[in-house]
This record gives sequence, structure tokens and C-alpha cells, in this order.
Amino acid sequence: MANAKILEAKQRVVEEIKTRTQNAKSVVLFDYRGITDAEAKELRLKLREANSDYKVYKNTLMIRAFDDLKIDLKDNLVGPSAFAYGEDQIGTIKILTNFAKEHPSVVLKVGIVDGEIADQEKLAEYAKLPSREGLLTMLAGGMIGLARDLSICLDLYSKQKED
Repeated sequence: MANAKILEAKQRVVEEIKTRTQNAKSVVLFDYRGITDAEAKELRLKLREANSDYKVYKNTLMIRAFDDLKIDLKDNLVGPSAFAYGEDQIGTIKILTNFAKEHPSVVLKVGIVDGEIADQEKLAEYAKLPSREGLLTMLAGGMIGLARDLSICLDLYSKQKED
């Protein structure tokens, strides 16, 4: 039988994983084998710039935490897996995808975005989306275009009424 202190420590880790999963907008599990300590530090710095981070947990503890949350990721938790989480739905995915392009040993396995499971293909689609700021800029540009068109239309209408 396992020591009570060990079981308690494992339960704290499971609770930590559950809390991080529930509080994060996005969670990505990825294979980190083959990256050096310097590359791991580089990745962590890039993630922290986007209010994200990653941590390596034992797969058995992650499985236990995800089972408690009713999320089935057992098939994806084979081999070493790192657990990245972030406050932005897309930011963490974009950073990991770009890092994986530079470091082919990093492989994204699966993600959870706003409570929905995202496989590798879905993660690739998310990585292609513009950032939140980019989307807001596109929205503002579209709204300015509508306002400009409306003002031109009203100006032409007022000139027509004057005649």
C-alpha cells in the first residue's frame, strides 16, 4: 500500500491539473522529447509573454484529473506529454505551433479550447487564425468602411434633395 503522504501529494497534483484546466481558455498537450534545456527555457519565455505556461506531469495523474473532469484524453496521453495552458484561446496554440515549426521534435497532440477537445487538425486550424488584436483590427476596419459608405450615401442623398 502506498504511503499516505505520497497519495496526498499525488492528489494535490491532480487537483492542480484540474484547476489549471478549468481556469484556462486553452490547454494543449504536446510531446516535448528532443528539446534541450535552452529550447525549453525559450519556449517557456515565449509562452509567458502570452500569459501562458507549460508544465510536465505524469500521464497517470493527468488521466486521473481529466477523468474527474469528464474529459477523455487517454489515447493522447501515451509517451511523455507536457501540459501547456493559457488565458487566450489561440495564443498558446500559435506559440506552440510556431515553436514546433522551428523544432520538429515538438509535436502537438491534442488540445482543449473553451471546453471543446481539439485534435491535431483543429489545432492547426486555430493556429492559422489571426490573433485577438488582429481580429479586432479587422472588425474596426470593416466598421469604418460601413460608416464611410453610409456618410457618402447620405451626402449624395442630401445633394440630390437640394436639386
